Amino acid sequence: MSYTPRLKKDYKERVISELKKQFSYKSVMQVPKIIKIVVSKGVGAAVADKKLVEHAIDELTLITGQKAIATLSKKDIASFKLRKGMPIGAKVTLRGAKMYEFLDRLITAALPRVRDFQGLKVSGFDGRGNYTLGVSEQIIFPEIDIDKVNKISGMDITIVTSSQTDQEAKSLLKEIGLPFKNKEINLKEDQVNSFDKKNMIIDKLESSDKVPSEEAPSEEVPSEEVPSEEAPSEEVSSEEAPSEEVPSEEVPSEEVPSEEVPSKENLDISKK
Repeated sequence: MSYTPRLKKDYKERVISELKKQFSYKSVMQVPKIIKIVVSKGVGAAVADKKLVEHAIDELTLITGQKAIATLSKKDIASFKLRKGMPIGAKVTLRGAKMYEFLDRLITAALPRVRDFQGLKVSGFDGRGNYTLGVSEQIIFPEIDIDKVNKISGMDITIVTSSQTDQEAKSLLKEIGLPFKNKEINLKEDQVNSFDKKNMIIDKLESSDKVPSEEAPSEEVPSEEVPSEEAPSEEVSSEEAPSEEVPSEEVPSEEVPSEEVPSKENLDISKK
C-alpha cells in the first residue's frame, strides 16, 4: 500500500464533496485543487556577500524537504550595485506528496508558533485564485535550529490553485485547514452600521442647529441700540471740565511782578 499524505486523503474524501455542494459543480473535474506551492526568499545583502544565498538555500531545503535553487537578477541596477545574472535569493517549487506534507506542517506546526497569531488575512488573494502569505521569521518551522541561524529573515509562500475566483480558492483552502480571519467580515458590517447611525445623528443635529440660528438672528439684538456714543465720552469730555478755566496765564507771574513794588521805593529814595 502506497503512502498518501493526510491532507491529500482528506481532500479526496471530504473536501471535494463539500465544494460540490457549496458551488453546485456538476463534475468532479470542476472542483478546484492545489497545483503547486512556491516558497521564495529574497536576500538583498547577497550583493556584498554571496554566502548569504547559500545559507538561504540550505534553510529552504531543510524546511521543505526538497533541494532549493538560487534566483538570479534579470537586469542591471546601478544604484544597488546589481548586475544581471547575480544570485539574489532562493526558491523551491513543491508538487505532489511533498506539497501536501509541507502544507500540513505549515498548518499544524509552523503557524501556531507565530507570535500573537490571530489568523491569515484574506487580502492575500491575487484575484485569480492564488494566495500568498508572508512569514517574517524562519524559526517558526521546527526544522530550523535557532542556534545555527545566521540571520533572522522571512519568506513568501504562494499557493497556486486551479480555481478561477478568489471565493472558490478561499473555500478550498479553508476546507483544507488554513486558518483565515473570520472576524473581518463581521467587523466591517458592524462598522457600516455604526457609521450609518452616526450619520443619522449628525444630520439631526445639523437640522436642529439651522432652525434657531435664523429665528434669533444677531441683528434683532443689535449692538447699535446701545452704542458707545449714547453713553458719551464727549459730554463729560476733557473740555467741559476744562483745564483752561484755571489757566496758568490768569494767575500770571506778571501780575505780582518783582519789579513793580520796588521800583517806586527806589524812585522816592533817589528823590530824597
